[in-house]
Amino acid sequence: MTKYSLLNSIDKPMDLKALTLDEMDQLCKEIRAFILDSVSNTGGHLASNLGVVELTLALHYVFNSPIDKIIWDVGHQSYVHKILTGRKDMFTSLRQLGGLSGFPKPDESEHDIFGTGHSSTAISAALGIARARDIKDCDKHHVIAVVGDGALTGGMAFEALNDAGHTKTNLIVVLNDNEMSISQNVGALAGHLSKVRSSSKYNWFKKGIQKMLDGIPWIGKPIFRSIELIKRGFKSLLVHGMIFEEMGFRYLGPIDGHNINSLINVLGQASRMEGPVLIHVITQKGKGYEYAEKDPEFFHGVPPFTMETGRTKGIACETFSGAFGNKLVELAGKDDKVVAITAAMPESTGLIKFQERYPNRFFDVGIAEQHAVTMAAGLANSGLKPYVAIYSTFLQRAYDQILHDVCIQNLPVRFAIDRAGLVGEDGETHQGIFDISYLNHIPNLAIFAPKDTNELRDIMDFSLHVNGPIAIRYPKGYVNSSSLPYSENKTPFNPYDWETLVYGEDCCIFSFGKMLQVAIEAAELLKGLGINAQVVNTRCIKPLDEDTLQSLSMSHTHWIILEDNVITGGFGSSVINYVNNKGLDINMISLGIPDTFVPQGKVDQLIQLLHLDPNSVANRIKCFLHGVKENIYVHNLKTKA
Repeated sequence: MTKYSLLNSIDKPMDLKALTLDEMDQLCKEIRAFILDSVSNTGGHLASNLGVVELTLALHYVFNSPIDKIIWDVGHQSYVHKILTGRKDMFTSLRQLGGLSGFPKPDESEHDIFGTGHSSTAISAALGIARARDIKDCDKHHVIAVVGDGALTGGMAFEALNDAGHTKTNLIVVLNDNEMSISQNVGALAGHLSKVRSSSKYNWFKKGIQKMLDGIPWIGKPIFRSIELIKRGFKSLLVHGMIFEEMGFRYLGPIDGHNINSLINVLGQASRMEGPVLIHVITQKGKGYEYAEKDPEFFHGVPPFTMETGRTKGIACETFSGAFGNKLVELAGKDDKVVAITAAMPESTGLIKFQERYPNRFFDVGIAEQHAVTMAAGLANSGLKPYVAIYSTFLQRAYDQILHDVCIQNLPVRFAIDRAGLVGEDGETHQGIFDISYLNHIPNLAIFAPKDTNELRDIMDFSLHVNGPIAIRYPKGYVNSSSLPYSENKTPFNPYDWETLVYGEDCCIFSFGKMLQVAIEAAELLKGLGINAQVVNTRCIKPLDEDTLQSLSMSHTHWIILEDNVITGGFGSSVINYVNNKGLDINMISLGIPDTFVPQGKVDQLIQLLHLDPNSVANRIKCFLHGVKENIYVHNLKTKA
């Protein structure tokens, strides 16, 4: 690989310290080419990683990882970090089952200091690590948190900044700003001021003046405070970083995030400063790849694509997200009370068309799920009809607001829970396998799970007139609707009623959403074994369709629950509680996600790993009916390439 001649000589961060600036610039080009080669084949987070090449090199050039602790917020921009810390040969397995994670993982490398996957957490973690350093007083290593400007829309980041600034802990926060625009003259002046303030002579002089004035009785300290007020007032007119200085941080920037020399100089100066420091770095998402530069949101997280054209590989089908977005536009055209809310993901949640068509009724609140939910509660309280579209894994962050601000008041907020169930390559932090468990026990909340995009649209029509909180959960991607049978029920659609898709007298499989396909295929396999299984679409997870349950208890004594949620607290738990409370003579088994975190991998691979594929489900049901104890082990899943 001659085009990677310099990169091939880098096996650890210390190798960077022998390079010249010209060689560093060449290495940046090789790393960008390497990332493009890799991600175009495996898929992954592209634009953010292309934007932090120089910044990552500068961090590892100045600091000594893993002695110095670098914590990446979210972590999807850590590919360059992984390349420089001995893992470039693993990139063919990026985000694959048993392969290299797309996020920092401490059990993958000693250089991955803290596991991340959700936003706005790095400063809090870094502050904890810095305080542990100070308590143990065994060394004086640096702690650096790298956060994006989007992460600062999350309240947790500001909570951490406020705490760190108040206690004056030695901590460096690098703000990777790839969206804000700063005018040329203000940027140049701010850059000049940051150079002056970060210089050792300036800080020595400032401390000397303060010490001298402090020694003058009565008037010394007031004079120094007056000088500080005049200086701050002047800077507030010129420098964008005043908010950070007011929080107790020394602000340096903005710095050109693609200038290696500037980055090395400023990071070096920051490493010698006392107290919390914030370095404001300006970068460009998708840097060096034209298609990613023009459309960084699309290339944020992208499936495999053709590098020459920027087009993704695979068959284009209507996804659940797309169907949701298109249907919401339709509903908004019929009802001007419909509003849409998302947390920094308008494209991924299918709301781009809504944003374009109804900009005054669309709200992207940034990475602030808690705020999104409570704001939706306020909108509903005022008579509007809010739809909150958030991934299952991110909605976890707003649990308190769902319970207290929406459900206690029984407000008609509609939660569109995208990426419910197994999502695949993003791994443990992104699998949407907990939403039923953390919502199921909340009073007033109804939970629906459509089997395909047609049923999703039907449920959304119904949701427009519901006078209470509801959640509609649906998976990533799409399902083949033509493979799903429909009930012959001709009555008007009522999502609270379950429907029988396959009839059989030997046992009954209850399932919903994407897992219905598995249930139907398993029923076909069982038929070949002489077992006739009934399959019921339990599209309303809460409340249970007790009429159907009561009716089936008279005809079927063996029930199987099949779900893509953790078993603990899931749909199966609700059915078991119903059976026990009614004293029904039913034999039951719950097939779902065991008490473990699910690793990365393609969804089909994970389904097999969890023994939830059609063949495994059919065999497990056969054993259940014959009284044979299962002999499978899926606890604490660990896979290696």
